[in-house]
Amino acid sequence: MRIRMYRMSALARVFAVSLAVSGGAFFAVVLPSVPATAQTAAQKAAVDAAKAAGQVGEQGDGYLGFVTPSTDPMLAAALAAINAGREQVYRDIAMKTNVTPAAAGQATAEQLFARLPAGQFFRPLNGNWSRKT
Repeated sequence: MRIRMYRMSALARVFAVSLAVSGGAFFAVVLPSVPATAQTAAQKAAVDAAKAAGQVGEQGDGYLGFVTPSTDPMLAAALAAINAGREQVYRDIAMKTNVTPAAAGQATAEQLFARLPAGQFFRPLNGNWSRKT
């Protein structure tokens, strides 16, 4: 399936991802190239640094998670802000494409895993944390 770029109201760039559903039927889900950003530049920087340090990683549900426990309340707040933004995007996608927010998040996670830089962590659904090589 060819991936096409679309322009949508609040999303600057989006792309189509094919999802297999029962019976072998396929449908396209429009997903943002970056699900959501932190509420502030400082929050984004904190999460980016934590990802580079191996404290935070991408999960198979499309959300960020702690690879190692953190006692930093600012990092926890930044992670929560990004995940809240992603949740809203997944809900919007679900309403527009007749899929569940969970399916939208999982499809986004697959794309994020593919683009993840070497050395950063990811955790597939029902899996363990792994470092991308």
